[in-house]
Amino acid sequence: MKSTQESLYSFVTRPYTPRPGLATNGQTYPRLTVITPSFNQAQYLERTILSVLNQQYPNLEYFIMDGGSTDGSLAIIKKYEPYLAGWVSEKDRGQTDAINKGIQRATGDYVAFQNSDDVFAPHAFERVANAWHKHPTTDVFFGDMYITDERDVILEEMRAPEFCVECHIHEGMQVFNQSLFIKRSRIGLLDESLRFVIDYEIVARLGVQAGIQFRHVAGFWGGFRVQPDAKSSTIAGTVGLQEHELIKEKYRPMLTSALGAFFWKRYCRLRKLLSFALQGEFKYVQHRLQLNRSRQK
Repeated sequence: MKSTQESLYSFVTRPYTPRPGLATNGQTYPRLTVITPSFNQAQYLERTILSVLNQQYPNLEYFIMDGGSTDGSLAIIKKYEPYLAGWVSEKDRGQTDAINKGIQRATGDYVAFQNSDDVFAPHAFERVANAWHKHPTTDVFFGDMYITDERDVILEEMRAPEFCVECHIHEGMQVFNQSLFIKRSRIGLLDESLRFVIDYEIVARLGVQAGIQFRHVAGFWGGFRVQPDAKSSTIAGTVGLQEHELIKEKYRPMLTSALGAFFWKRYCRLRKLLSFALQGEFKYVQHRLQLNRSRQK
């Protein structure tokens, strides 16, 4: 784990040096649009930006949608302005509104939104491109995720199984927005009535639609930062739970399965353990079981 931590830290703090005429060896790359909503996150914003630019991805469109920060964020944004497709700093209606402004500007084949206190991991965009070459009709690509502290030290690994919409709705979030790319023609706009579960809602909305192809791609694509001012630390237990229930109730009637929550919650937990065990991730399975037992005490 130590070398992985050092790799992530060095990746998101390494000064960006553009590579003119980056060789593509004749290979085509899907255009990836990344949107970073931000408001007074100067402490972390530059590391988010570097985690995008240091991918050295040859077909990138990157927008930063700032809500009118007064903490030095603008100086950071302007530092990287030559490498951005666009940015704004203006009062908005919150994170979801900011992301929607970026989606409306997007021209990429796939769209991702990465918060200004989270990061992408090394080779994330390369993994998306490689998966797209093998499966170009896929609508949603997603990978695994790290949980990090304020200093980019990895605290936890979060691995995702193959997507199952019943598990997503009955058990909870099955993919992580820090490691999620959605085809632009499918994403639409995010629900601005939500403050916390915008990723849960868009995945549920797509998951219940017939014909939408989800594909898990092995590897850690992003890092979710645990820090005192994050929404996960401030409103998760109130607003987050309320919104989660609202979305669950909205999309549960659209599921085709006649089996109820009692079955799916137990099935989904067993499915995860078996999935990781079959991949040879026995230490991870053991760790998750121990973690679940400690939470139940």
